[in-house]
Amino acid sequence: MHQTKKMQQPCSGDHSPPPNCLHGCFSSSPFHGATTTTSEHPSDSTPTVTSATLRRNFAQTTVSTIFPDTQFADPNSLPSHQESFSDFIQAYPNYSDTYKIDRIRSDHYFHLGLSHYTCLDYIGIGLYSYSQLLNYDPSTYQISSSLSESPFFSVSPKIGNLKEKLLNDGGQETEFEYSMKRRIMSFLKISEEDYSMVFTANRTSAFRLVAESYPFNSKRKLLTVYDYESEAVNEINRVSEKRGAKVAAAEFSWPRLKICSSKLRKLVTTGKTGSKKKKKKGIFVFPLHSRVTGSRYPYLWMSVAQENGWHVMIDACGLGPKDMDSFGLSIYNPDFMVCSFYKVFGENPSGFGCLFVKKTTIPILESSTGSGMVNLVPTDNPISLHALEINRIQTESEETYSFSSSVEYKGLDHVDSLGLVATGNRSRCLINWLVSALHKLKHSTTSRLVKIYGPKVDFNRGPAVAFNLFNQKGEKIEPFIVQKLAGCSNISLGKGFLKNIMFEEDYEGAKDRVFEKRRNRDVNEPGISVLTAALGFLANFEDVYKLWIFVARFLDSEFVDNESGRCGVHVFEHESREVV
Repeated sequence: MHQTKKMQQPCSGDHSPPPNCLHGCFSSSPFHGATTTTSEHPSDSTPTVTSATLRRNFAQTTVSTIFPDTQFADPNSLPSHQESFSDFIQAYPNYSDTYKIDRIRSDHYFHLGLSHYTCLDYIGIGLYSYSQLLNYDPSTYQISSSLSESPFFSVSPKIGNLKEKLLNDGGQETEFEYSMKRRIMSFLKISEEDYSMVFTANRTSAFRLVAESYPFNSKRKLLTVYDYESEAVNEINRVSEKRGAKVAAAEFSWPRLKICSSKLRKLVTTGKTGSKKKKKKGIFVFPLHSRVTGSRYPYLWMSVAQENGWHVMIDACGLGPKDMDSFGLSIYNPDFMVCSFYKVFGENPSGFGCLFVKKTTIPILESSTGSGMVNLVPTDNPISLHALEINRIQTESEETYSFSSSVEYKGLDHVDSLGLVATGNRSRCLINWLVSALHKLKHSTTSRLVKIYGPKVDFNRGPAVAFNLFNQKGEKIEPFIVQKLAGCSNISLGKGFLKNIMFEEDYEGAKDRVFEKRRNRDVNEPGISVLTAALGFLANFEDVYKLWIFVARFLDSEFVDNESGRCGVHVFEHESREVV
């Protein structure tokens, strides 16, 4: 049985910083038998005995309540939705306290029920609700295939100088953009006095803008902490290296994929000659948690980096809806932060990115003109950007903005109305039930159908899970095939490629069986292709149960061939390197 440890020790002899409070803060325990409460404020100190006990009880309750001492080898033998939900509530009775989320889903995102589609590939936060689409086009009370391709607003790319834009913060934005910026900064608890913000085309554009403007040279470095391949990380690596930076990455120990702390500490604390340096070493890019495996990382890595002369860049694109409430921005004060928003959950995943730069950091940036920044243009008022220039009405006490008062961001409003406790407890219960239930699926030969990468049942894991499926011979079923068949069953799954994995001596023999090669920047990088399932704040038990039932169908040795024919998916014969 896995129990959450106080210290993260993926490598022998390691001692990493204490874990953070993210999603470990709660007003009432989400599981049976615990009554103690803890603070909602983040803390850098090692968890108290009571807190550690709650986490231990959570794992024990999950294992002992979710199909205890049971394995399923026949997809037809799985318990019904009602029976499974009854066990789920027994394990996590306080899940019922999150009923308000179900009401918001039924009232404002009812398209999810009408379409019977389960969206498990969304990472991030939506700006608007589906009900607002109907207000946008009242004639359509159905799944909106006929609505505008760009409801609410469109994104207009522009060429510009990042440093000049940041220094003239707000000087050239429209009323709509100002309204959007102000609402987002309020939602993320980011002070307008301390940070400037620009809209970007996406996460990758934000990463590239930082790399193009940061004063890299032969003595400065870029250090990233990602256990998966990312287009944005590839881009910041490429641009930084081209501009003279030395690029390095953290490693993650097999099989739990925890940060190898001793190696990362050496990269953070040691200069080129082996001595610590007072001047800035470069940029430390820290994602807080993995959006693929759900692994969470101790916040104190940021403090360690800052104390050793790094500018810190936070990747907040994969955070849960209210995770920033527990982040403690005023404690860590990162130099850069990147986040992204989509328009409507389950309907329109398009959107934009946001790049925040600490105002005291802006002067060190270099002037660089390029692409990546965007303007936001409201589509219900398609007039020129010049006509939309901000018209601020000065009063004695404050500035008022006539346009912003009519703009509603119900997606953000709904999340704000729920708070960190409700959204955190709900996703924690659902993702741990799913992990536990997937582990109960075994072939008749006793070999597991599902392999999960990263944390298993864990109170502090994030709302995402990376996994693969294997046939009765122990051969991996291509993630692409599983993803396509899931789509045919109205389930959207993501795909990822795990990398930067370190095998210690005890696991060295597994490397050749596990790794596959992928071409990246003219280099064959070893890693693992995986499926990912991510839970947004609107996810419910029916969503995870539906995924579990779908995965269980692979216990039938004829399912892939039969379902591929029905769905029109061409299955290629292949030799899998990974065998379980």
